[in-house]
Amino acid sequence: MLSTSEPARWALDFLSFPVDSAQDYAAATTRFLSALTGGFLFGWGVCIWCLQKWVYDAAPEGVRKAVLTSLIAWCVLDSAGSLASGTTSNVFFNIFFLLLAAGPLWKPIHVNSLSQ
Repeated sequence: MLSTSEPARWALDFLSFPVDSAQDYAAATTRFLSALTGGFLFGWGVCIWCLQKWVYDAAPEGVRKAVLTSLIAWCVLDSAGSLASGTTSNVFFNIFFLLLAAGPLWKPIHVNSLSQ
């Protein structure tokens, strides 16, 4: 599937800033790890969507805390791995996406304001 890997290779190169085409997507282990992490991220997204769809109305504060905790855990672990692998630029991308995703979740939900 190397013929269709250019978008993934470019994303890997971009996240390993600067964009210099130094990232090689030809290794089977790199493609495997990308597929594995892509699957986990997709599953995490589906889990968050299911929490919103089936649990949020019954426990909005619990859902908020669960999603916020998972975002922070992802950011800390992913950033530590990025630092350990010498890809410091990804830490800044992680912080940006954490602020983007967690911003609306930071303030606790007041249940009485939802019923109005």
